[in-house]
Amino acid sequence: MVATDISPTTRETAQQTKAAARQLAVLSTEDRNAALNVIADALTAASEDIVAANQTDCANAEQDGISSALYARLKLSETKLKATIAGVRDVANLADPVGQMQIHRELDEGLVLKRVTCPLGVLGIIFEARPEALIQITALAVKSGNGVILKGGKEAIQSCQTLTRVIRDALSQTNINPNVVQLLTTREEIRELLALDEEVDLIIPRGSNSFVRYVQENTRIPVLGHADGICHVYVDAAADLKQAVDVTVDAKVQYPAACNAVETLLVHQQVAGEFLPQVAIALQENGVELRGCDRSLEFLSIPQATPEDWSTEYSDLVLSIRVVESLEDAIGHINTYGSKHTDSIITQNPDTAHKFLKSVDAAGVFHNCSTRFSDGFRYGFGAEVGISTQQMPPRGPVGLEGLVTYKYQLVGDGHIAATYSGENAKPFTHRTINN
Repeated sequence: MVATDISPTTRETAQQTKAAARQLAVLSTEDRNAALNVIADALTAASEDIVAANQTDCANAEQDGISSALYARLKLSETKLKATIAGVRDVANLADPVGQMQIHRELDEGLVLKRVTCPLGVLGIIFEARPEALIQITALAVKSGNGVILKGGKEAIQSCQTLTRVIRDALSQTNINPNVVQLLTTREEIRELLALDEEVDLIIPRGSNSFVRYVQENTRIPVLGHADGICHVYVDAAADLKQAVDVTVDAKVQYPAACNAVETLLVHQQVAGEFLPQVAIALQENGVELRGCDRSLEFLSIPQATPEDWSTEYSDLVLSIRVVESLEDAIGHINTYGSKHTDSIITQNPDTAHKFLKSVDAAGVFHNCSTRFSDGFRYGFGAEVGISTQQMPPRGPVGLEGLVTYKYQLVGDGHIAATYSGENAKPFTHRTINN
């Protein structure tokens, strides 16, 4: 990890966030929910200003030669903004993740143990483009009682500054200190943020593979996130081929810049001759560039895929195709080249589907549906701070449940440990108390 000098301003910002987060952590559910609805109202009232700021960002990004994939993430249309604001209200309506009793146990008469959920503290969120992510993350942070320090990509600076101003102004009208939400604006501040292990409790990076790797390698703070979104659709020998075409097109075309868009299509050899021409027409009508393995070229006139294609996240209208001999061959390919994000099987055979769902190592494993459903909002989380592909929980779209930890609370009446040790040790009762 690279040593970093931290400016007094950045450290002070983090300290302010930590102090405000401690105040937020003890506020009532009603206070936090009320604040979220105030934020939603403020964002709605400022929609014209927010969209105008985003249009400025988009125009500047086009002049700088931004990629089509990144531009799609950057653009915040009125429709997308309305949907994101609706997500803030949805978060307010979700059950409070804070103060939930996970264990209630009598250790002995008068000695009672509780395990109760509580906020993590301060979240450091670094994201490229996608200004609506700032809204989603802030909503989840407030609901879960956490402070948040945000760093958006330089291409979204006008959008992020406008959104942060609106949100902080809204919080100033509530019982919540606006310092629970802070915005960093320079690249140097990213390095400083990663060094603030005494003030920041969790880092969540959202961006390219190389960027996430950089974050993971340059901080002592725990990191939650995913580096790649290499998702697969496998069309089995027992697939409904019309259904398979529809799902494949949706998974690739509906939003190709998303991390849950399909990048590789696997097709069982028994249906390749019938299915591939059908799906190729549908995909090419939507502007998708196809690349195929040797066997797929027997049915399609497309460029040959290279070994690098199987491990490439295109984030664009490009799809690689491989014909496989069996279910086991498909599972082996996915577990070799996949990023443990989201993979889907299309089949009418329940036994085959069951084996796929059990054997594929990914945060999301789907049957007869698009990979695009891998999303916190669609899962009913209201929003998400990101998607985690790590083995340890939280995994997949991370909503409120991934932003709380827990503490053990033990209440006694002068109990001492010596009573329960030695030759005449008193036994524990360890009786579960029904709430």
